Amino acid sequence: MREIISTPNAPAAIGPYSQAVKANGFVYCSGQVPIDPATGKLVEGDVEVQARQVLKNIAALLSAAGTSLANAVKTTVFLHNVADFAAMNKVYAEAFAGVQPPARSTISGLDLPLGALVEIEVVALAE
Repeated sequence: MREIISTPNAPAAIGPYSQAVKANGFVYCSGQVPIDPATGKLVEGDVEVQARQVLKNIAALLSAAGTSLANAVKTTVFLHNVADFAAMNKVYAEAFAGVQPPARSTISGLDLPLGALVEIEVVALAE
């Protein structure tokens, strides 16, 4: 069974995809960029500011699906610039403080949607 997850607390899809999909005991979140769902605009600031917004958006999607970051099993981080790795990693560690962090891949040197500095996708266990 497949369920489309949608919430106004995370940015609307900017293309032909779903915010998230729940299937076979997992929640698959589309890559999130640092868009403020209230304004629909990219948040301005450095990679730390943007990573916080991305993780806030992911937490909102997971909450709408009935789960949380604590149940994340795999993330993929996309960075515009590898020089931002340490700053992104600091914010990422804060988001997963107190829980076993998920497996992760990080890819850099990318032109991301809307000129974002960071994008993150997540797969989590559904509760």
